[in-house]
Amino acid sequence: MSTLSILPLGEAALLCIPPPPTSLVTQRRIWSVATMLQARPDVLEMVPGMNNFTVIFDPLHTDPAVLESALLAAWEGADDQAEAGREIEIPVRYGGVHGPDLAEVALRTGLSPEAVVRRHADGDYVVYFLGFLPGFAYLGGLDPSLATPRRAEPRLAVPAGSVGIGGAQTAIYPVVSPGGWQLIGRTDLPLFDPAQMPPTLLSPGDHVRFIIESVEL
Repeated sequence: MSTLSILPLGEAALLCIPPPPTSLVTQRRIWSVATMLQARPDVLEMVPGMNNFTVIFDPLHTDPAVLESALLAAWEGADDQAEAGREIEIPVRYGGVHGPDLAEVALRTGLSPEAVVRRHADGDYVVYFLGFLPGFAYLGGLDPSLATPRRAEPRLAVPAGSVGIGGAQTAIYPVVSPGGWQLIGRTDLPLFDPAQMPPTLLSPGDHVRFIIESVEL
């Protein structure tokens, strides 16, 4: 097994990069390390990313060299088996005003809009990590035939609930925000509510299935 690469990120954090490629197995190991680090008093926070994670510590009370050795040991002992994530269904209205880029995705992939919708809804997705916005879940498992580059000009305001494709991933915008993903649909299901605990609908390891509520071509 290739060794975890660890790089300093300022004076109070370490950026940990597993060997490529990005995969669900790697993400599972990252989640396992996050669980292991929760018991360490010298770790203030562990931030999972896509094929990387950042460990934040107190430089006044932590020896970075000792922590680095502990991280290497944790990575070697991490579990890469399936997590018992929840199964969550998300209804989506595809196309039309809800998915203004459906035709563009169809054009770029060489598929019909109907085929894009069908293949997208047929996927079994796993939440790799949350980032960019509160509750913004990066989902792995997109059919490779649907991979589409982000828009050349990002939108200034993407509606909350918009379902998009960005490269080889799909995701849902939890709140109104700027964004450059190709929008193919929208859901009314709330993804982020700061009044709830937890405030995010999705968590790493959850399985997501999109349900076709309607299609407008």
